[in-house]
Amino acid sequence: ELGFMESVPYLDGPLSPLEFYREWVSPNKPCIIQNAIGHWPALKKWTLAYLREVVGPKVVSVAVTPNGYADAVFQNRFVMPEERQMPFMDFLDIVEKKVTSPGVFYVQKQCSNLTEEFPELVCDVPLDIPWMSEALGKKPDAVNFWLGEAAAVTSLHKDHYENLYCVISGKKHFLLHPPSDRPFIPYELYQPATYHVSEDGSFEIIDEKTVDKVPWIPLDPLNPNLERYPDYAQAKPLQCTVKAGEMLYLPSLWFHHVQQSHGCIAVNYWYDMEYDLKYSYYQLLDCLTNAMKML
Repeated sequence: ELGFMESVPYLDGPLSPLEFYREWVSPNKPCIIQNAIGHWPALKKWTLAYLREVVGPKVVSVAVTPNGYADAVFQNRFVMPEERQMPFMDFLDIVEKKVTSPGVFYVQKQCSNLTEEFPELVCDVPLDIPWMSEALGKKPDAVNFWLGEAAAVTSLHKDHYENLYCVISGKKHFLLHPPSDRPFIPYELYQPATYHVSEDGSFEIIDEKTVDKVPWIPLDPLNPNLERYPDYAQAKPLQCTVKAGEMLYLPSLWFHHVQQSHGCIAVNYWYDMEYDLKYSYYQLLDCLTNAMKML
């Protein structure tokens, strides 16, 4: 089976912790869970007007890029966004198109920013997903808040987390690859760099010279360069759309590329993965893939 699926299935609601672990976590298969977050106050309360009232002038971290791609390969660099500190209401002005500003803006800081930067919103969502916490025997390492423009795109990558991604408003569009597609997905080493906005509003790319090179995927799965990366033609991407009120279970080590509707609001829960046979299997695939390149 090796992770192959023709589509991402839907569940009518959460399963028991044992059932979910046995049927989805252990076999490392994604699914979209309906009727799992409909009781959250955030589903009704989190309009942009409400967020403006509750968070208001508080200064938060916002990722700013010229093209919407943060943490992505550009001009043969692994380029990270400018992490701009700005009042949240100024960020909302940009999202609501009340003002214009150079670049693409995205609240996406992935260090449990919901609890660290937006404690005013914690009362509207749970700090963990109880049935997942029981299934895994642990609490999430991070709870992240996401809000941004439609042009903000997450480049293809994988995480070492079991991810429950919950859409509060709008839509998220996911392109997924199972870990078994690793031999067809290119990785290369890149000089890390960061976007910097000049006084005239133009973007510069500044190298992070004291940091080691970063392995990253240079391929855009929406427009793959098959002349340069012909093996990708053998990969089997899945695509799914997660709508408001739905939860995506994104298993650890699954590659994912993410787009969104404008002003989409989401919260995700990162549970540390178990470094068990699944991880060993992925490492074997990775080592074999790299070895084949050297032949």
